[in-house]
Amino acid sequence: MRSLPLLVFCFTLAGIANAAEPLKLAWKDNYLTVSGDQIPGESIKIHYLEAYCRAGSTDADWGKHTRMQHQTELLSASPDGTELKLRCHVADGLVVDHTITSTTDEVDFRIEAHNPTDKRSEAHWAQPCIRLDRFTGANQKTYLAKSFVFLDGKLTRMPTPHWATQARYIPGQVWCPKGVDRNDVNPRPLSELVPSNGLIGCFSEDDSMLFATAFEPYQELFQGVIVCLHADFRLGGVQPGEHKTIRGKIYIVPNDVDALLKRYGKDFPEHVAE
Repeated sequence: MRSLPLLVFCFTLAGIANAAEPLKLAWKDNYLTVSGDQIPGESIKIHYLEAYCRAGSTDADWGKHTRMQHQTELLSASPDGTELKLRCHVADGLVVDHTITSTTDEVDFRIEAHNPTDKRSEAHWAQPCIRLDRFTGANQKTYLAKSFVFLDGKLTRMPTPHWATQARYIPGQVWCPKGVDRNDVNPRPLSELVPSNGLIGCFSEDDSMLFATAFEPYQELFQGVIVCLHADFRLGGVQPGEHKTIRGKIYIVPNDVDALLKRYGKDFPEHVAE
């Protein structure tokens, strides 16, 4: 019996070690999977990327106008599962390189878009579609109450006030930030409200954890139709020979909104200054 405290101590250390392990990254068939024991539901699946999109999209046909054809290839994957390099080839010649890395509680995105052609690329924004059914323990009808954006400087659960219901395609909800043309976002119901920052996220099933994501620059925040949330990043069209950079984060952290905002402010100071 004297060895029992030592055994308990060893199990406790093992639990701490497992919790401190970096999140694991894998990509196959256009889906990025983030996994780890620290994630409620153990994994998050992301359609990465769902689409590159043209401008003039708010009231346009998704298949005939907005969505651009693209192909993504895996360039490399680190043996420890903490780094991926992907390359997207968009139909009009745009090349977009993605370096994705992980730590114990976040995923970092570094994106480089380059237009090697002699014509302007029409790629105006792009969609990482993040599936959160396992994280929230909810379905399409129930995950809305777990989800949030920030309005008037405060975390606001969905459905937010003045919930829009009319659009070319329904349901869903889009929040367009300052400085982005409201004619150039997802053809789903567009809120009249302007988000206070670029974060969108949700609570875990037991409310112990937070998921949140942000990109800079970003085109829109979006609550979708397959238990998903988006912070869709902005390209704005890419001129011949031009390079553009985008950065993004996924946070998977304890339920401490103030701590999340503080960390987000350090990562995206330009959003806080808006």
